[in-house]
Amino acid sequence: MALRDFFWPKTGWKRAYLYVKHRLQRLPDPPHRIARGIFAGVFTSFTPFFGLHFFVAAFISFILRGNVIAALLATFFGNPLTFPFIGLSSLKLGQYLLGLMGRDVPVAVVGQQDVGVGATLWRNFLAMFNDQDANWGFLWDFYNTFFLPYLVGGILPGLIAGIICYYITVPVIDLYQKRRKGRLRQKFEEIRAQKAAKAAEGAAVQAAEKAEQARLNWQDAQEVAMEAAEKAVEARQEAEKKTTETPG
Repeated sequence: MALRDFFWPKTGWKRAYLYVKHRLQRLPDPPHRIARGIFAGVFTSFTPFFGLHFFVAAFISFILRGNVIAALLATFFGNPLTFPFIGLSSLKLGQYLLGLMGRDVPVAVVGQQDVGVGATLWRNFLAMFNDQDANWGFLWDFYNTFFLPYLVGGILPGLIAGIICYYITVPVIDLYQKRRKGRLRQKFEEIRAQKAAKAAEGAAVQAAEKAEQARLNWQDAQEVAMEAAEKAVEARQEAEKKTTETPG
C-alpha cells in the first residue's frame, strides 16, 4: 500500500500537479524571483543528493536570490514518474564524460547494494565503539561508480531543464499575476461601488424622511394658520357685533 501510494498518490498526480501549480502562481514575489526558485528546484532534481533535495534547492535559490518556497515546490519535478529518466540520463552521461562507459561495476558495490550507503555509514560509525572493522571500500566504489557519474552527468541536463522551466515560468506567472491583480482590482471596484450605492441609498432614505417630516411640519403650520384665521374672523365678527349694539 505504501509503495503504491508512493508511485500513485491517493489524490492522483494531476491533483498534485495542480496544487503545486496553484501554490507557485500565488507566491507574492516578482515572476523572475519565482522563476529563479523554480530553476533551483528543477536543477536539484538532477543531483544525487536524495533526501537532501529540499536543502540543496533552498541553498541554490538563496544564492540566486530566488524564491525559496518556489524552489522547494519545484523539487517535485523529480518524482517517481520522472526519476527513472532523470537517473538513467544523468548516470549514462556522467559515465560517458568520465570515460567509465563499459567498465565493470566493482564487486564491492554489487555485493553490498542490498546494504545501502546509509547502513554502511552507520555500521562504520558503530565500528568506532565495538570490535568490528570499518570498511570504506564499498563507499569509495559507490562514489566512483554511481555518485560521481550521476553528479557530473546531471549538471548539463539539469541546467537545460532548469533554464527551460525558467523561461517558461516568467511570462506565465507574469500573466497570471497581472490577471489576478486585474480581478482583485475589479472586485475592489465592485465592493467600492456597492458601498457607494449603499451610501447613496441611505442618503436617499434620509432625504425622503426629511422631506416627509417637512411635509408634516407644513401641514401642521397650515392647520395652525387656519385656526388663527378662524379665530381672527370670530374676533372681527364679535367686534362688529359689539359695534352694532352700541347706541350711536
